[in-house]
Amino acid sequence: MARPAGGGQTSAEAQTLPGKQPARCEAMKCAILAAGCITPGGLTLAETAASTRARVARLKAIDWLDRRFDAFVVGRVSDDGLPELNAALAAQMRPSRESRMLQLAHAALADVVRDLPPQIEAPPLLLALPEHHTTIAIEPTRFLQRLALQAGPCFDLGNSIAAPRGRAAGVMAIKQALQRIESGQSKFVLVGGVDSLVDLHLLGTFDREDRIRGETISDGFSPSEGAAFVLLGDADTTRAYGIPALAHVNAAAIGQEPGHLYSDEPYLGEGLASAVSSAIDAAELPTQIASVFCTFNGERYWAREFGVARIRNAAAFADDAAMEHPAECFGDLGAAHGVALAALAAHGIARGYRRAPALVYASSDHADRAAAILDRAA
Repeated sequence: MARPAGGGQTSAEAQTLPGKQPARCEAMKCAILAAGCITPGGLTLAETAASTRARVARLKAIDWLDRRFDAFVVGRVSDDGLPELNAALAAQMRPSRESRMLQLAHAALADVVRDLPPQIEAPPLLLALPEHHTTIAIEPTRFLQRLALQAGPCFDLGNSIAAPRGRAAGVMAIKQALQRIESGQSKFVLVGGVDSLVDLHLLGTFDREDRIRGETISDGFSPSEGAAFVLLGDADTTRAYGIPALAHVNAAAIGQEPGHLYSDEPYLGEGLASAVSSAIDAAELPTQIASVFCTFNGERYWAREFGVARIRNAAAFADDAAMEHPAECFGDLGAAHGVALAALAAHGIARGYRRAPALVYASSDHADRAAAILDRAA
């Protein structure tokens, strides 16, 4: 399954979030207190959840053409749903992928912090950023600084980090948030992800790799864009503050897949399988997994990957476990995808239309894999 290299990770990037190591896990009762997102399926989490639950596809053809002169079919957030770019940023940034990502992140942050109680001070942010870069790479520290200017003082910039590691980075960040909360380093941690794959350079790159779904490509995905955030806190602290939880995160784990899409190594399925196994073992679930939220995007590779993980952990899954892959509705959200799945899972569990416990997992195009177990709040 090796494909042409599409943007690698530098050593500096690899240091930002855990990775390049065997699967490891954290187990504790950590609550998701709030969640928000913006996707082509909706301008808020509630709207996105409703459209994906109804299986409404929000994909459409745009004016840009692929190399066969067919229109690209993508998921795109309506411009009317985005906040204006900060005037100071607009003066120094031409319209670009990064400026759009700032607007997407701002909208999703507004969705998650809207109803938070005043006793929660601005938490640190662990942010997932794209693993695929356009002509100008997005620099993580600069992006966080610009996001703080764009969105206002809703997170603690000094203790925040961003990792350009793609879909899995958001679930990897959930694992790191558990570590911060368990150690007492932070009472609350904001985890997010933002990306836009609707970029002419990226679309051209993926098109040359035959990865974009179209009239002649069935083994492909629909590029999209969006942002998602979840606020996590220690379950005991949240109860003491009188803050209702949407769901509990019982465990999270990470893994590495040597045979990833852009590798020449043979695919063996070790990365996701080990991450899922570690998360299940740490969660010590009294019942079998009833729902799975996955980053399936239409490419066969991902179904094959989950098949390995499912077989190796067969006893942990209910026979009728539901598979949720909302990319069929709003496309591939890139680095926002993992956190969006966690937000949708928490929303569904809290409102009773998705069964718990739920496995939420995300796989990047490169080696990173991550999994988390969500359950009902006590």
